[in-house]
Amino acid sequence: MAVYLSDFADALPAHVLAALDMHPPGNRFDTVIQGRASYDIARAAGIERPYAHLSEFVATRSETAPPAGVTFTADALATVRELKQQEGLAIYLCGGGNLAGELLPEIDRLILKRNPVVLGDGVRLFGNAGAVVQNFDLVSCRSFESGVVIEEYARTIRQ
Repeated sequence: MAVYLSDFADALPAHVLAALDMHPPGNRFDTVIQGRASYDIARAAGIERPYAHLSEFVATRSETAPPAGVTFTADALATVRELKQQEGLAIYLCGGGNLAGELLPEIDRLILKRNPVVLGDGVRLFGNAGAVVQNFDLVSCRSFESGVVIEEYARTIRQ
């Protein structure tokens, strides 16, 4: 938990930060793009801006009236490409294997948090992206007594 709070606090939802009496450091992410299913979890709890401390984008093809401070986009890939042309920090991808698969051409860094628990089912990391080959280089790997491993990879740039 200490690593989440020190290294990834920007990726915590605003209500979690408030409950911990924390302010986001603003040193890693300044934007979040999330799938609609992930966003709907927050809305079901009455939270319209789960990441109010970040610029919020929600990938949805069926909704058109976002609450103030949230941008709905029907073309997540084009949106991310446009955002990457602007100055700022990194973009946090929140939830959704299908969205991750759609955005794979623009993913520059993977941060994988693995737990030593087998559930036997779940969401595929890149949804229905199919057999796409994209190489990433290991940048760091941290393991903890709990068995949790945090691996960070950067997109391989070949000349």
